[in-house]
Amino acid sequence: MVTIREADLVDSIADALQYISYFHPMDYIRALAKAWEREENPAAKDAMAQVLANSKMCAQGHRPICQDTGIVNVFLKWGQNCRLESDKSLQEVVDEGVRRAYMHPGNKLRASIVADPAFTRRNTRDNTPCVLNVEMVPGSTVSVDVAAKGGGSENKTKFKMMNPSDSIVDWVLEMIPQMGAGWCPPGQIGIGIGGTAEKAVLLAKESLMDEIDIHELKERGPQTDTEALRIELYDKVNALGIGAQGLGGLTTVLDVKVREWPCHAAGKPVALIPNCSATRHAHFTLDGSGPKFLETPKLDDWPDVTWAPDAQARRVDLDTLTAEEVQSWKHGDRLLLNGKMLTGRDAAHKRIQDMLAKGEELPVDFRGRAIYYVGPVDPIVGEVVGPAGPTTATRMDKFTDMMCELGLLTMIGKAERGQGATEVIARHKVAYLMAVGGAAYLVARAIREARVLGFADLGMEAIYEFTVEDMPVTVAVDSEGNNVHQLAPQVWKAKIAQDHLVAG
Repeated sequence: MVTIREADLVDSIADALQYISYFHPMDYIRALAKAWEREENPAAKDAMAQVLANSKMCAQGHRPICQDTGIVNVFLKWGQNCRLESDKSLQEVVDEGVRRAYMHPGNKLRASIVADPAFTRRNTRDNTPCVLNVEMVPGSTVSVDVAAKGGGSENKTKFKMMNPSDSIVDWVLEMIPQMGAGWCPPGQIGIGIGGTAEKAVLLAKESLMDEIDIHELKERGPQTDTEALRIELYDKVNALGIGAQGLGGLTTVLDVKVREWPCHAAGKPVALIPNCSATRHAHFTLDGSGPKFLETPKLDDWPDVTWAPDAQARRVDLDTLTAEEVQSWKHGDRLLLNGKMLTGRDAAHKRIQDMLAKGEELPVDFRGRAIYYVGPVDPIVGEVVGPAGPTTATRMDKFTDMMCELGLLTMIGKAERGQGATEVIARHKVAYLMAVGGAAYLVARAIREARVLGFADLGMEAIYEFTVEDMPVTVAVDSEGNNVHQLAPQVWKAKIAQDHLVAG
């Protein structure tokens, strides 16, 4: 019987979670670099360059790739010849590893987990509990996969209890456009087929731990029906032209993973889960000899891709911003923001709404201002603010009219806006700007000052005032309601189809 000490499991999980907060899996970096080399859309290529540059910066600085440091998923395959030396439950032991990782003083990670999810939604403040899955297997080792799943991708999970004759390909191609760009493509999609409802979702999640190998698979050719399905989905999803960050382009997915399980003859459960551009997962094995610490990758393994502000981008002074200037922006324009902006996301918007309903005075005047949808990581010594990438903008759609009525001129977030919000933006003649998801550390470097102006008790969801210098954004919805996330993919879908016909 092999003894797995509590401390060894705790230390190994804590190390792995810190590791994946700032080191991308190298298979992802290699695949993204190849996609960057092939990309023909300048906007998508620029977005991928930001993600690659951000990745290397985080590897060097040991700071989070994304401000959303995720909900922790742990998959244990526990050898039946192993015993845990602890008087705590396995959940408690694993959660202690999570707690230590997220509270690490040298790289404190954002706590995003809330208890009492249907009602008070109180933040647990240490990112526990994790979601733990355990399988007992033959052997004398404990195999551990850890992942940190951001809300932007996790929220795009899709599931359908299909009829046996239904087409999986048709359903996936229907779902991908509905997912929008909040999952920060290009990434991977995991598909679970079979079992029961919960088993299909678990299969999809586990498949995202597999190494990216779609190009090797295409080169040798499929040997099973499942491999043929992966290739067909990879080609057809990329042919949609959604592209990096939804800006249109050649690459929407870097790989498609599929796992299966036998199911009832009357059904065909299918789940789809995307992994974002901050894909975070790692594996280690315990054998009773002590904790396991992951090997540090070599910085030379990152591609020589740098990012600098586009010389063609238009500099904007937020301190003197006018409605006329905002109305001169066109969808697809690239801007460099300078000056002071406000921040605020879900909790702040809800509190503003409640205060207005009660006739209470707001702590901030929004007239003529820009607001950035962000919940930053706490800063460490020498930082103005921790990694501070954008959060998914659609969650603020229902507050858009209220904020525009308060005099807001522009909003900055991640991915697309819904049709209702787009119509509100056009009616108020304001604009929505998109920052790149998955480039949080790079964005934070553009923030020169940060101070809390209101709702300090909300922590990372407080209203800050950031002073920024050359913060890169793209005009996603202009004052006429032209939406780059609707228009650009249509152009690239047609281009890809045309190129395919020519090649054929």
